[in-house]
This record gives sequence, C-alpha cells and structure tokens, in this order.
Amino acid sequence: MAKKQTEEKKTVIVTQTGSLAGRTQAIRDTLKGLGLGKLNRTRELEDTPAVRGMIHKVHHLVRVESAE
Repeated sequence: MAKKQTEEKKTVIVTQTGSLAGRTQAIRDTLKGLGLGKLNRTRELEDTPAVRGMIHKVHHLVRVESAE
C-alpha cells in the first residue's frame, strides 16, 4: 500500500561531540556525509537504515537524540 502523504518522516538529531584529529579518512568522510565536521555542529536527519549505519560507524564521536 502507498503511504499517506500527510505522514511525517521520523528524524534524529545528531551532534558532533568528538574531534576529527587523528581519525581515518573513512571516519572523516562519514561525518561529512552526515553534514558534520566541526565540534558541536548539529543536524536533523531522516531516520533511515543508511543514516543509522553511518551513525553507528561514528557513534564514539556523536550524540544522537530523537526528534519528536
């Protein structure tokens, strides 16, 4: 069945809490893909499996909150 257009997509709020100093290029690229790159930068992202996978890869450098 098709989803209703009035449904809101779930989102998560991701804030970078750790530095990129000494991190591998893969970690840097993942944070860039999330729209982060500087300390305390925050982004509200759609809660998809791809985004969750990226967050898992850099979980030690970010804080995640659910947006309601």
